[in-house]
Amino acid sequence: MSSSAGTAVHYHQGRKGGYLLSREAALRLMNPAQTPLEDLLAAARAARDAFRPGIITYSRKVFLPLTNLCRDYCGYCTFRRDPGQPGAHTMTPEEVLEVARQGEAMGCTEALFSLGDKPEALFPEMRETLRNLGYRSTLEYLEAMCELVLRETTLLPHPNPGLLSAEWIARLARVSPSMGLMLETTSNRLLGAGSAHDNAPDKVPALRLKMIEEAGKLGVPFTTGLLIGIGESVEERVDTLFAIARLHASYGHIQEVIVQNFRVKPTIPMCNWPEPDQADHLRTIAVARLLLPRVNLQAPPNLSAAHYESLLDGGINDWGGVSPLTPDFINPEAPWPHLAELERRTNARGFVLRQRLPIYPEFLDSYTAAPCVHRTLLRARVLSASDDQGYAASMALPPHAAFAVAEAQP
Repeated sequence: MSSSAGTAVHYHQGRKGGYLLSREAALRLMNPAQTPLEDLLAAARAARDAFRPGIITYSRKVFLPLTNLCRDYCGYCTFRRDPGQPGAHTMTPEEVLEVARQGEAMGCTEALFSLGDKPEALFPEMRETLRNLGYRSTLEYLEAMCELVLRETTLLPHPNPGLLSAEWIARLARVSPSMGLMLETTSNRLLGAGSAHDNAPDKVPALRLKMIEEAGKLGVPFTTGLLIGIGESVEERVDTLFAIARLHASYGHIQEVIVQNFRVKPTIPMCNWPEPDQADHLRTIAVARLLLPRVNLQAPPNLSAAHYESLLDGGINDWGGVSPLTPDFINPEAPWPHLAELERRTNARGFVLRQRLPIYPEFLDSYTAAPCVHRTLLRARVLSASDDQGYAASMALPPHAAFAVAEAQP
């Protein structure tokens, strides 16, 4: 690989092989005084083009906020609610299926389940809701809703359920081809009083790293990433990237890394914190690309709406999940880009936009070949949803459905 950014690149052979920067080199790249941004971006683009030339992917999805009750109180979150707060809601099976079927009619292939972490551990109201639904835990309910979507629609579930044990990873893998957990940061310092993860027991870095490792041991295609600008130092940001790289080198299961930028919202405890600027975001994306040259790299376009096509300069090759139907319930103030506009801007930068499944093409062959009897329906759904290159199979849609934007979006 070119060293046009002026830093040494050291080879590291893991299960999947690849190049890893040294920590010292990564810190030099993160320092504007030591590495010009344009040189760094040029190296990142070259690494991306060697990995996935000419194609930028996205997943057309419906966003299913199964419950927004959560026992964690993160300083940047507007998604979570306590019982009785305005907007607190747990979806019924009928609501889940209605949204999934609407998305299916609009060409979606992913059902992204997001939910609060273990709300029944803190709230008796959630325990009562689960009893009325016929389940003992939020994870049992999630498992059943993934199976419902899988059996009743052509969508593929992708759960983001928070911390899971190895047993629960295996259970959810029976009803979903992939899953995710944002590592966010490896900084224990941010668990302190007044910090981003104060009063958030499920954000302990060691616990999140353990879950990602357990998913690797089970061979589950996995999405993770970091959240930048929440109070971490540059060194801590680099350490988070290295933790992800080490896990992937050991298990080869990390299919996607998200570099997400913190956005200020007026109602959060961190409402007066500065947001990372465009150059800071791009620099972090580029270092992630050089550290993980053969991993799919994503940055959310709706969180950089005015200039999101510039994120391509950092070496990303994926826009993540974009919905023609449902808003981003985690960042409701930031609507998804219109899919036709996303394609236009991507094409203008010289790339072809391809719709993918929640499981990436390079994971498809080994996944569908796994001799797991309990995955018979799931395997059939994955195969029928994919084309001969492992991307989402095309389907005829009326123009208004293919590129619609939900009127409900802000």
